[in-house]
Amino acid sequence: MTDTNPGAITSEVVTHLASLARIALTPEEIEKLTGELGAIVDSVAKVSEVATDEVPATSHPIPLSNVFRPDIPGVTLTTEQALAGAPEHDGSRFAVSAILGEEQ
Repeated sequence: MTDTNPGAITSEVVTHLASLARIALTPEEIEKLTGELGAIVDSVAKVSEVATDEVPATSHPIPLSNVFRPDIPGVTLTTEQALAGAPEHDGSRFAVSAILGEEQ
């Protein structure tokens, strides 16, 4: 069966591309890739049909906005409040067991 579309992906095209890329493909892989690459080319063609000059270029289909709250300084704990629930502290810092050996 010969495809009249000059840009169509055929098994010969896949075989040729595989040889250019020095990729050894089995006949089953060539058949599978022919269908998959054909579907990709068809999809790109469909997108190209609607991507006219009137359609603005976008990097994302959904408008993105910053979801972070404003970084406004607020009321924070005092050192005494922060250390109040600590099992151990030296009065200004949390005391924790050493996790690294002497060599660190």
